Amino acid sequence: MKKIILLLLLISIGLFASTELENAYAKEFAFLKAQKESLKSRVSQIQNSNASKLEATKNELEKLQQKVLEKESLSQKLSDELYQSQQNLENTKDDASLLQAVSLQGQASLKQYSVDIAIDERNYPQTITEIYAKTLELTKKLSSVRIEDGSFYLLDGSSKKGKLIKVGNIATYGVSDSISGALVPAGDDKFKIYADISASSTAQSLAKNSKFDQLNIFIYENANQEIADKEEKTVLTIIDSAGMIGWVIVALGGVGLLFLLLRVLFLMINSGSDKLRTDTLNNLIEKGVEKTLDYLKAQKGSNARVLKSTVRNIERDREHIEDIVSESIMHESTRLDKLSSIILVIAAVAPLLGLLGTVTGMIATFDVITEFGTGDPKLLSGGISIALVTTELGLIVAIPLLLGGNLLNSWAESIKDNMEHSALHIVNEYNKQK
Repeated sequence: MKKIILLLLLISIGLFASTELENAYAKEFAFLKAQKESLKSRVSQIQNSNASKLEATKNELEKLQQKVLEKESLSQKLSDELYQSQQNLENTKDDASLLQAVSLQGQASLKQYSVDIAIDERNYPQTITEIYAKTLELTKKLSSVRIEDGSFYLLDGSSKKGKLIKVGNIATYGVSDSISGALVPAGDDKFKIYADISASSTAQSLAKNSKFDQLNIFIYENANQEIADKEEKTVLTIIDSAGMIGWVIVALGGVGLLFLLLRVLFLMINSGSDKLRTDTLNNLIEKGVEKTLDYLKAQKGSNARVLKSTVRNIERDREHIEDIVSESIMHESTRLDKLSSIILVIAAVAPLLGLLGTVTGMIATFDVITEFGTGDPKLLSGGISIALVTTELGLIVAIPLLLGGNLLNSWAESIKDNMEHSALHIVNEYNKQK
């Protein structure tokens, strides 16, 4: 019974507790639902607020981007203006340098004519205007014919007083009571009479301000630079201007010419004649082999020696005689060709030496240019003389030696052909008489 009562009590307590728990759960669910609705409302409000703020932020960002673009455009424009300003500054500096250079050049040019110009570094245009005015004035002065008293040197070196007639700044005439003519610079603004006095009539006509038919004038570039008298050129001076190589070429040319003459003389001695061939044949037919050999022993020259070998073997068969004739001619060829190779070697070496002189002269010229520049042509004349004269001497030596050597070789070949023809002619005629 107690157990039943206890069980019922527990069931009652359980039912009561279950009801209380359900009520608590219901209250909690209702509270949570209210909180959920509240949170949804707040989330919606926040989203709406954030959307408004985002839109405002986007608008603000676009405005800022527009301002950035405007600033960048302004920065680029300022950069272009700065670059243009720098270019203008550089151009201004270049113009200033150019004006300075023109002013200095004008000052130096006018100073040669005793015209002094003061350069104002703060006002170059004014300086250039002054230079232009002075230059124009000087040009008018120098382009006129001026007569002034002065003196000039004669050909013997003595000084002569008279009138100096200056034609601009390019020519000067001298007129005195004893001599008149064109003048050439003698250095330090002094003048001397020109060796060719054909301009005497022109000088006198200018002094009298009268007309003249022909203008004989000597034009110079600078009155302060002396013009040397024209030197008489001889063969020795021309060779000497070519230096050591020139003399070597001339020496080789002399040796070659000597060998050429010796070879001419040698070929004249060894050239045969129709008379020798005819006499040899007559003696052979009329007097026999021994008498003909005695006759040929008294004769000189290659032709006589070949005919002697031919007559000595005249009784042998034809083929053997021809071999002997060929051998004799080959033996004589060494003598006939004597000095030939030396002459042709000299003819080949001479222009090469001339080329060597040309290269040497050009090297010397460039060395002078490197050290002194090109202002004074006299400094360059030595190298140029070597360069040109050696080539000329080489060709002068080579051309006649080459021509003469080849002509003499042809002569020697004709002598060989003549020897062969004479020997075979004697053999043929002798066999006919047998």
